[in-house]
Amino acid sequence: MSVALVVVSHSALVAQGCAEMARQMAPDVLVVPVGGLDGGLGTSVAAVADAVDGCLGDGLDVVVLTDLGSAVMAAETAVELLEADAAARVRTPDGPLVEGAVAAAVQAQLGSGPDEVARAATGAVPALGPVLPDGPGAGQGRGRSDVGVGTDAVTVTVTLRSPHGLHARPAALLARAVGATGVPVTVDGVNAASVLALMKLGARDGQELTVAGEGPGAGEAVAAVAELVRAGLADA
Repeated sequence: MSVALVVVSHSALVAQGCAEMARQMAPDVLVVPVGGLDGGLGTSVAAVADAVDGCLGDGLDVVVLTDLGSAVMAAETAVELLEADAAARVRTPDGPLVEGAVAAAVQAQLGSGPDEVARAATGAVPALGPVLPDGPGAGQGRGRSDVGVGTDAVTVTVTLRSPHGLHARPAALLARAVGATGVPVTVDGVNAASVLALMKLGARDGQELTVAGEGPGAGEAVAAVAELVRAGLADA
């Protein structure tokens, strides 16, 4: 991995919890929490600067994620204190802290550079609440696995096998797998490379999902993703 994340919050517990969640999504990415001030709430420019310096010293570019106003100011001040060549390796995107950290971590896990990781954080949606199916029998799949193939387009209907549904870890596993293919793939119409979009589906165990792709390599990518949905998410 070439990019580390520094998570800055007014609360040490929030920073630590956010970092823990991001690590669950992207186990190979360095995520450093910075939070609290003198045992209470607040932010420290020195603490942020130390965290950023440590990541830069390890040869990593850095994306700094923040929660509220003074955390933003602390991050910006810490970057301003760096030498120009070091500051050029740091990004401070404006986005939601928790969702941004999750999205950025998954993007970093794919080996993306700091600009792509920062964009992932900025583009993270501010709500993770699942949209659950309504009505009797909602989310209950019929076990079908139909395949439709057109010119450069492939769709597969597959039954999700994951005891707790498409929650954070399986969604991250699926998003990383899709990102690694380099092929645009959707699951039930959402970008399957976005862990947040996948989680918002609220898909449950036994639910049918439609995996679709188009363009060169779509057949192989969709087949791999469908197989992962069918069998590879059960223990995630």
